[in-house]
Amino acid sequence: KPMAALLAQTSPGFDATVTILHRAYQGLPDLTLLADILIVAAGQPHVIKKEMVKPGAVVIDVGITKRVSDSHGKSEIVGDVDFQKLLGHASYLTPVPGGVGPMTIAMLIENTWKSYSQSH
Repeated sequence: KPMAALLAQTSPGFDATVTILHRAYQGLPDLTLLADILIVAAGQPHVIKKEMVKPGAVVIDVGITKRVSDSHGKSEIVGDVDFQKLLGHASYLTPVPGGVGPMTIAMLIENTWKSYSQSH
């Protein structure tokens, strides 16, 4: 929700039309196909498939799901987006793990430092 509010601001570099959808919404693929930027935080492994994404769209996968097993019994952490199938289809695509997590940590450290600096 904070990202939606930020993108919807009327200021230089923003002013996007933002749509928030629930993962169970029946028309999900119809609307995700319209997105130039798709930010996914659904908490469901691989809920976003290649056929649900416009070619060339930017896809930011914020979700991280518990370990799931592949067909060989190997366990791995996955996101809400089917990353492997979207490679080459999306113009930019964040991996899980290792995508937005390091940026989140960096911003937490920066904000902690700012808070400490202001209080001392």
